[in-house]
Amino acid sequence: MGILELLLLAVGLSMDAFAVSICKGIETRKATAGQTLLCGIWFGGFQGLMPLIGYLLGSRLEFIISKVAPWLAFILLSIIGVNMIREAFSEEDEETRAGFDVKTMFLLAVATSIDALAVGITFVAVPVRIMNASGFMNTLVGCLIIVATTFVFSSVGVKIGNAFGSRFQSGAEAAGGFVLVFIGLKILLEHLGVLQYIGDQNVIFGLLIPFLGTILGAALVFVVEEIREDFKLILTGMAGGIMMACSVWALLHTAILKGDIFPAAIGFLIGVAFQYLLDKAIPHTHVFTQAEEGPSSELKYPVKVVLSEIIHHVPEGMAVGIVYAGVLNGGAEISLPVAIALTVGIALQNIPEAVFVSAPIRADGEIKSKSFLMGVISGIVEPLLGVIMVVIGSIFPGSLLFLMALIGGAVFFLVLEENIPSMCTGKHSDKGTIAFTIFFCLMMVVTFVSGR
Repeated sequence: MGILELLLLAVGLSMDAFAVSICKGIETRKATAGQTLLCGIWFGGFQGLMPLIGYLLGSRLEFIISKVAPWLAFILLSIIGVNMIREAFSEEDEETRAGFDVKTMFLLAVATSIDALAVGITFVAVPVRIMNASGFMNTLVGCLIIVATTFVFSSVGVKIGNAFGSRFQSGAEAAGGFVLVFIGLKILLEHLGVLQYIGDQNVIFGLLIPFLGTILGAALVFVVEEIREDFKLILTGMAGGIMMACSVWALLHTAILKGDIFPAAIGFLIGVAFQYLLDKAIPHTHVFTQAEEGPSSELKYPVKVVLSEIIHHVPEGMAVGIVYAGVLNGGAEISLPVAIALTVGIALQNIPEAVFVSAPIRADGEIKSKSFLMGVISGIVEPLLGVIMVVIGSIFPGSLLFLMALIGGAVFFLVLEENIPSMCTGKHSDKGTIAFTIFFCLMMVVTFVSGR
């Protein structure tokens, strides 16, 4: 293993620590230089120490390391992530909760680096050769390079997270906690073998792109006090046009073209029925009409608004997951550019959808930070369902085309039931219709151009 390979390995190993460092920055109201350096030292030190330990142990404990390390990382990151989400709802002063103490940093450093033990074992089989010295000295220098790389990424990550978190407070902390759980889940799924296609590229993080759109849309509550009625209709039409195009061209068209019309038709109708039952089983409030659906409930208005958006995000998250499953199945069901186009399209339409959560909650009297938090929470279901669909598609590749049709039907029903009626109200309804048409056509063109 030469210096270039080692540098690429170091960058790859530092990515989990980088993501967690961003979360630590989010959690801290004002990160000091000492806290930034401390984070870099903890993560960098352990990221370099673990491969060295793995090298010294050689292959004698390989079985234990490979079996235990991913589960431990998942458990630790999940506990810390869930705690961050819980604290996001707390009224306690945020600065007192930002933990850079030994216990917290030790757990995070271990969780993000423990899988690097296996990397040290590979150094026995594939020796590090970057200078004219013994194998141990080469490995030691290689580990120091990993330390330095992770130190830089972690320190920068704290600053990035702090710049975001200091503005957006509790919502940013909830997003950060979710990312920690997601990283832990990724490590565990890789270990279980259901994400073998990921390799070193961490493609699974592509499932987080729509969630980033939700965060951005919810954050607009800090800069926009009130959304004009005509602009609401334009945003609703934009979201509906994108989703209808995704349903028809990326999902249904693929299911019919690559499969057979009758299974696709059956899957489509099942998807419609699934979304209809979801709509009737969950109490929620439509923000435009203020109409309440689902069983009667004593839930507060903000919660019902969030539940309404979660209903939207269920088929969207499933759609992203199933197209990635189609790409990674290798059966040419769908191309990677089309999957990326659909993912970006859903991320874009998630921006107005998140606005329609945070803005009404803010208008109802809630403070901006909590309104932002509720918008963020509404989008968490998407990447989780995306992972589930990727796993199902990997285990049952024969079901991919049927599932595409099913999800296409669910999205189709969602747009007909919510977006189209909402954009056709008031004297500016033509603006919503025009926006729907433009974005439907744009997404159609992008989908087919990407598929060539």
